[in-house]
Amino acid sequence: MTWLQALILGIVQGLSEYLPISSSAHLVLVPWLLGWRNDERIVFPFDVLVQWGTLVPVLIYFRHDLWAILADWWNGIPRGSPFATPEGRLGGWILLATLPAAVLGVFLKRSIEAVFLQPVLTGILLFGTAGLLWLGEYLGRGERDLGRMRAWDALVIGFAQALSLLPGISRSGSTIAAGLGRGFLRPEAARFSFLLGIPALVGAGLVAIRDLYVLGFPAEATLPILIGFSSAAASGYFAIWGLMRMVRRHSLRAFAVYCVGVGILTIAFAVLRGYS
Repeated sequence: MTWLQALILGIVQGLSEYLPISSSAHLVLVPWLLGWRNDERIVFPFDVLVQWGTLVPVLIYFRHDLWAILADWWNGIPRGSPFATPEGRLGGWILLATLPAAVLGVFLKRSIEAVFLQPVLTGILLFGTAGLLWLGEYLGRGERDLGRMRAWDALVIGFAQALSLLPGISRSGSTIAAGLGRGFLRPEAARFSFLLGIPALVGAGLVAIRDLYVLGFPAEATLPILIGFSSAAASGYFAIWGLMRMVRRHSLRAFAVYCVGVGILTIAFAVLRGYS
């Protein structure tokens, strides 16, 4: 993997992790569309550790929310009431919404990994992201803030996040769409989606690092990973900042159109290349 490829993939990872366009799809499709043939011994650790680069911007951007949640838990646990405050309850809803993807990810790991080897199917699944975004905007009433969230809301959003285990289904897109469908204001749905991404990214990274430990770490992957990690962190912050500003006034339908366009491009490219 060249330094330019690492830079491009890092930027793609950072932008697509938080924009509702599916980072997993883009990491599958970009090398495929560009005809890159990178060493698989480098690709796996690169994907694992560069994904963790996108943790940096969300931790920075939402540092005040995270501090409030942790502080209320710290003060509430000795009294047996870590979820007594609005911030404490928000942290509890994040944990509850994390469960569906965590459980399904363990039981369906092999089946999901097989989809990552099928670029055409990944492109087709982008239509699913487009449909979810469009449906969320259609159903969304935009009446509630996160202080009015209940357990059922968290579970619905959590199951939407579980869909994103498949490449092509955007994690941020599916969870924001589910939040809109539950009647949350668009900025509130986006905020919960980004906070929910923290345990998801940490958990997925830990599982992948365990696998990486078994396979071994190739020394030649060090420089590409450093470049990719840094570019993913920088572009990820820009994506969060931009989307949080956008959702205050605009819908997510433009991203739905983008996903449809990339899906069509993928299928057309596959036909031209002679893929079935």
